[in-house]
Amino acid sequence: MGKIWRISGPVVIGEDMRGAKVYEIVEIGSEGLVGEVIGLEEDKAIIQAHEDTLELKVGETIRGTGAILTAELGPGVVGSIYDGLQKSLTVLMEKGSFLTRGAKAFSLPRDKKWSFTPTAKVGDRVSEGDIIGTVPETHLVEHRVMVPMGMKGVIKEIYGGEYTVEEPVARLEDNGEVKGLTMMQKWPVRKPRPYKQRFAPSRLLVTGMRILDYMFPLALGGKAAIPGGFGTGKTVALQQLARWAQTQLNIYVGCGERGNEMADVLYSFRRLKEPTSGQLLQEKEIFIANTSNMPVVAREASIFVGITLAEYFRDMGYDVMLVADSTSRWAEAMREIGGRLEEIPGEEGFPAYLGSRLSSFYERAGLVECLGRPQRQGSVTLAGAVSPPGADFSEPVTQNTLRIVDAFYALDTALANKRHFPAINWLTSYSLYVDGVRDWWSEVSPEWDDTRATALKLLQQEAELEEIVRLVGPEALPEGDKLVLLVTRMIREDFLMQSAYHDVDTYCLPAKSQLMLKTIIRFYELAQKMLDSGVTVADIRSSPIVPRISRMKDIPNDAAPERIKELWSEMETGLVTQRGGAL
Repeated sequence: MGKIWRISGPVVIGEDMRGAKVYEIVEIGSEGLVGEVIGLEEDKAIIQAHEDTLELKVGETIRGTGAILTAELGPGVVGSIYDGLQKSLTVLMEKGSFLTRGAKAFSLPRDKKWSFTPTAKVGDRVSEGDIIGTVPETHLVEHRVMVPMGMKGVIKEIYGGEYTVEEPVARLEDNGEVKGLTMMQKWPVRKPRPYKQRFAPSRLLVTGMRILDYMFPLALGGKAAIPGGFGTGKTVALQQLARWAQTQLNIYVGCGERGNEMADVLYSFRRLKEPTSGQLLQEKEIFIANTSNMPVVAREASIFVGITLAEYFRDMGYDVMLVADSTSRWAEAMREIGGRLEEIPGEEGFPAYLGSRLSSFYERAGLVECLGRPQRQGSVTLAGAVSPPGADFSEPVTQNTLRIVDAFYALDTALANKRHFPAINWLTSYSLYVDGVRDWWSEVSPEWDDTRATALKLLQQEAELEEIVRLVGPEALPEGDKLVLLVTRMIREDFLMQSAYHDVDTYCLPAKSQLMLKTIIRFYELAQKMLDSGVTVADIRSSPIVPRISRMKDIPNDAAPERIKELWSEMETGLVTQRGGAL
């Protein structure tokens, strides 16, 4: 047991701390505030407090726990709302509307009984990662109880029935020693969970956002960054991913997020339904809320708690999506702590280890073969928002993130000012997963590659023509270039723009996306033939087919094939007739 020697905001220096370990959890003062040892020097320990240090005094006691920061893993996690240290905010809320310092709350309910169904039997030899039973945690998630890391042996007893997370459901014998196995296990949040092998991402993560699924695809097990200035829609984009990404489990980490936005997320998820099953979305969601008025140090913990929970469900064989909003606020917390520790600052005051710390988070994404039997694959897909000051993508957090991720969705302030949402700039964004998901897309539509390439080429031509339009005006352009501007406007407004608050347009299946863009490209091909026969772009623009195409996004996913097929028939007939002169 030591005592406080110095206090500097969230940084506490303790003396008489011989025997303390780096990253050991300690309890500070009479209220038992949670802190973490991040440095040792002789008998002094440098501690970052995960809670507000207001009214702490020099000389108060510091008690080491001997444990490092760990996450509790087991039934009861799905649908929960945690703070940055995985304390249940639902439990803490029962004690009052305001969080008190030093408040304790279990991550998993200790009194709730879960229905455990064994899948292993007495006499089976099991080892770490083997699935021995299941628990119906929600309607959407079946919790698969695994042998914890470091345990193995022969099953001597296994019980079906109702148990709490602390009661043994099986007993293993290894070298004459018998150990009980419960449904709960713990894992250090900063240590990646092991797996057998990693695979290159090859399946599309269906998000329901056309610009992502179709133009810049994100693969299952991939990692992406969404940078953007204030008001460009980072939070809404991440909420869309957390809502509609077609994974078995989605995790939303509000890292320094505004309290009102976090409250809006929690409120909306209690009402929304999962598009394929019709069940409430909260039955496949986990929320970690570390709002901007909470201690800055807990932001780092919230990120690592979230990725540890994601890896745990990945090991069950699930595809997991984790979104973090935002990693910039986490980096700002690192900068603040680094300043209080008097570390030599790097670029713009950020610590020199900024890049490696970001890598330790993003590199835990991946598509892997899990440990244990039965043989299974699982994935963790990461998407982190970045908030560069003044929308300056050359700042250190954005640049360090750019070197790590394989999909980059650049939010554009100019597009946001035009009310074009999602404000992802198609000229500066990119995805390195295009080749990986090509086989997946070829099963949906063999024409995907060509259609996507044609659309991107047209959008690039539009960007080049805009310079000329600024100088001489659109009327000075030849008819072919006017047609390019007409069609690219249709691509932007009728395909790339998508309302997150529209009942139908908020979620678009890949098959519908293909039909929508193919329709616009087919319109372009027919319009080119009309130009050759002497029809002007002004006449083409006035065609009743143009507004019909703009309303494709309002067609429900299940009705899209038939309705768009009818539109094609009208377009082929109408434009050919128009080309013949009957306008």
